[in-house]
Amino acid sequence: MMNNLFNRRRQKLMKLDQLRKTGEGAPKVLCPKCGHSVEKDKIKKNLKVCPLCGHYYPLTPRERLRLVADEKSFREIKKKLTTGNPLSFPDYQKKIDELKEKTGYEDAILTGTVEIGGIPAAIGVMDSRFLMGSMGTVVGEKVASLAEYAASKKLPLIIFSASGGARMQEGMFALMQMAKTAAAIERFKSAGGLYISCLTHPTTGGVSASFASLGDILLAEPDALICFAGPRVIEQTIGEKLPEGFQRAEFLADHGMLDMVVEREKMKKTLHTLLKLHQAGGQRG
Repeated sequence: MMNNLFNRRRQKLMKLDQLRKTGEGAPKVLCPKCGHSVEKDKIKKNLKVCPLCGHYYPLTPRERLRLVADEKSFREIKKKLTTGNPLSFPDYQKKIDELKEKTGYEDAILTGTVEIGGIPAAIGVMDSRFLMGSMGTVVGEKVASLAEYAASKKLPLIIFSASGGARMQEGMFALMQMAKTAAAIERFKSAGGLYISCLTHPTTGGVSASFASLGDILLAEPDALICFAGPRVIEQTIGEKLPEGFQRAEFLADHGMLDMVVEREKMKKTLHTLLKLHQAGGQRG
């Protein structure tokens, strides 16, 4: 009996070892672009890009910072800023509390300072998991405050956008953030600051129509949807079929509305080059 038990255990261990070697049995996800099942570990090791078709999965703010910032250089600002429920919208506060618990963030953007290749910068990174990265009063305040902080410290400003637009649960208070953030960015730029706006999938609605589109330099990740109203809304409105790839990053770059489409693995190097050029230009001035 003991020999049979030992043999069964040995066979089970051999099977598990074989599965590890072949990748069978590993947790997988279905890629929404190519439709293939891909191991989660392979996607993670590939900077959360599908190794088969190049589909870009969203990054959390901390994952984004690990990708573009020098190790342990991030210092958060406005950490405790949190939203209320200005319109007493049903279940809004409950949803916010649940998302705080789930994501570990107070709202849909993380702001602070970093170094990129040794060059200091102010940075904001939006989180599409938090009510689709929608902009309410907290996002607006944190973007405006970040621009003011960058101006006071003479730091370049970098913001990674990922948003479905203004937050409907905050109504007019959310729409007011478009003017607030745009004005703050304009004051920062008028004072001589460099603003690099990095657009990721999706950047839409009130965010695309305000601070996200006001960069001195506009970068985007491949295939990111960048628009105010989505293609389905436009097609239904005008009654026409839109061109292939309309409102995607590559289409916008081809039509002069973006400066560069930058692959995820090259983003840090690209940002460092731009910051270094700006730094050198400032020294010559």
